[in-house]
Amino acid sequence: MLDDPRTVRITGDETAAMYRRADDVDAERHPERYANEPVPEAYCWSNLTSGNGARALWLLLLPFMVVNLAHWMRPTTKGPARTVRLYGMLVRLVALSLTAVLIATACEVALDLTAWQCAGSARCSAGRSWLGFLSSAQGGWWSQPGRRLSVAALVPALLVGLLWYLSNRTWSAYEAQRPPTVTTDRPEGADEGADEDADEAAADTGVRPALGRPGFWYGRRLVARLRAAHTAAGFLIIAGAVAGAAARHDRGAGVLALEVTGWVLESLLVLAGLVVVAVVFRRGRSERVLDNRVDHAVVTWLPCVSLVLLALSMLYASWSRPGWISQGTLPGDTAFRALALAQGALVVVLAGAAHVLHRRVRHARTAMYGLGGPAVALLACALGGVMTGGVAQRVADWLDGPGTPGVGRGPIPGPPVLLSWQASVIPVLLLLLLVPLAVLGVRTWRTARALAPRVEEEYAGERPDAVRTQRIAGTRARAGLTDAAPTIIGILCAATLLLGAGAVAGAWMTGEVPSEAFRRAHPLVEGAADAAQAIGSWLIGLGFLLFVTWGRRAYQDASARRTIGILWDVGTFWPRAAHPFAPPCYAERAVPDLTWRMASWTGRTGGRLVISGHSQGSVLAASAVWQLPPTTRRRVALLTYGSPLERLYGRWFPAYFGPTPLRALNRELHCWRNLWRHTDPIGGPVLLPAEDGRPPVDRDALKDPVVYGRTGTHPLPEPILGHSDYQADPAFAEEREELLDRLPPALLPGQRDAESAACQGSSGRSAG
Repeated sequence: MLDDPRTVRITGDETAAMYRRADDVDAERHPERYANEPVPEAYCWSNLTSGNGARALWLLLLPFMVVNLAHWMRPTTKGPARTVRLYGMLVRLVALSLTAVLIATACEVALDLTAWQCAGSARCSAGRSWLGFLSSAQGGWWSQPGRRLSVAALVPALLVGLLWYLSNRTWSAYEAQRPPTVTTDRPEGADEGADEDADEAAADTGVRPALGRPGFWYGRRLVARLRAAHTAAGFLIIAGAVAGAAARHDRGAGVLALEVTGWVLESLLVLAGLVVVAVVFRRGRSERVLDNRVDHAVVTWLPCVSLVLLALSMLYASWSRPGWISQGTLPGDTAFRALALAQGALVVVLAGAAHVLHRRVRHARTAMYGLGGPAVALLACALGGVMTGGVAQRVADWLDGPGTPGVGRGPIPGPPVLLSWQASVIPVLLLLLLVPLAVLGVRTWRTARALAPRVEEEYAGERPDAVRTQRIAGTRARAGLTDAAPTIIGILCAATLLLGAGAVAGAWMTGEVPSEAFRRAHPLVEGAADAAQAIGSWLIGLGFLLFVTWGRRAYQDASARRTIGILWDVGTFWPRAAHPFAPPCYAERAVPDLTWRMASWTGRTGGRLVISGHSQGSVLAASAVWQLPPTTRRRVALLTYGSPLERLYGRWFPAYFGPTPLRALNRELHCWRNLWRHTDPIGGPVLLPAEDGRPPVDRDALKDPVVYGRTGTHPLPEPILGHSDYQADPAFAEEREELLDRLPPALLPGQRDAESAACQGSSGRSAG
């Protein structure tokens, strides 16, 4: 970034820091050296997303990260905030259902498949010495079904504890970074739910856009509340699985005391579950003010009470019941069907809310007509189902030996049949996707052919070369595939919703795996069902192995970890407003870092500053500028290049980076320029025209390659750069110099002291 091997860290730590060239460390003491050139400084934040090997474990939290994105993808709107609050509440409920699916799968593996089915079957437990003390064939103290379930419940309970620990640890490191300003534009008497109001309506009343509010990058209160609720939900699901099995037995066993105890315990679990849902309903997040409160009663008591209920359930299930024999399966099939139906219903209602919001303020560039959030929420549910279902099926295959789970020929009945139905629709889904992908491929080829004459016109005066022209045109056409993503995702989501509903209906009506359900159908249908089930199971197994292999490689290999870090760049940019177990938001560290640095440097020196950002760095730069005090913002210019601000963020997150917020940012900045290329698949123009005497933000598209063929200055063919090496283009230095010239001149000592005092009043005190 600094184009110099000798760099020095001037502020920050090993995770994220500011660097300068060694020759520039004391630049402020020698201003005469830099009268005609800027002092370059680089902010390195890559360790926030791909630092140590533990980052690879975040792959396991991928569905949680995806559903968190859905919260921030709501459409821009105006008018009453009730629908906005409903949208946020529905996303949080979908996130809670993903936690329920994960813990239910852990219960399915540990309690049902292992403790209930395998330990209760002499054929299954015979060759597994580690299961001997639980085996019903050996008749030991732990062999009773309730006691087996109590021991197995420790496995999902440890998983819940691990998730709580990781969330709490990252919460202390990321969400605890205080922003530098404490100014507020919160109207007197406004409630917390108003923080979800539309930014367009806020702009009409003079309220700052959401990303400019002091509390936006400080979500510690909400994460603490949601962490308590999701942790409690996990413990309650485990308690329900353990106590429910014992209570069902006691209701037919004729022991009144145990039967009453079971009813009371189940009632308490239901009541605690309602409290969890009520906590999730309430947002508890303030963006307009710096909210440093933590709801200690909820954060402390809710997980503790649920843990006590789990302990009581384990004690109740461990009570001696000599005549109790584990047969069949635990009612996991009913639980997974209910969860799948609930997720589908929530996504449909969420789509209705998103449609209402988008209809109020329509923007042609908004992805999927405002349905991006529901689509991503559905993909998160599908991803969670595939990952958890793959684990359950692989464990069942391992325990069942040579048998096939679900067909009734092995030592155990197997996992819920719904998981087999869900696996069976995967090949069908992939076949359906081949059609739009083929159409997209043909369209890209035709676009490349159509672009060829335009490419030769742009390099007029150079000798045409058909191969060179086609290569440039093909790169441009493939870069345009990014804009086709909404169509592909829309088709994928529609097919996923319909096939998922069909899988739930098939499992509910037949109660058998697809190969058995269609055993007496037409041979063609029977063969298709067998093939779909076998291929789907194989694909889930392959995906699970690839997932584990990828995670293991990323844990050991820094380069692979950086590749995964690209995924986290977008996925973990946003605060954890929906799921507390999602990977942490690195912007809650990076944005305050940048804001503090800009405010303190300009306040101390009175100098001018150009903050430039490439790709995701441009999003961080814009977010940091939004957070600056007005006195500092007047001395800062923004230079973005290869920026996804409008092309990706503006389309998919319109309430925060749509046309209205970006126009507001441009008006608040002294000057802003954006560089882009037709060959860039990620960056693009921000589409802000000239207004109020300001030039347009976008410069004309840079030529890529810089020259068409061989010249005296470029004797070798120049590469097509696409998304990289913008700083190598002469336009970068030109625009940076022009921005510095357009900024106000440096302050005199007296003026600098006054501005420094103003900055100190809005930032220094808030740190204390």
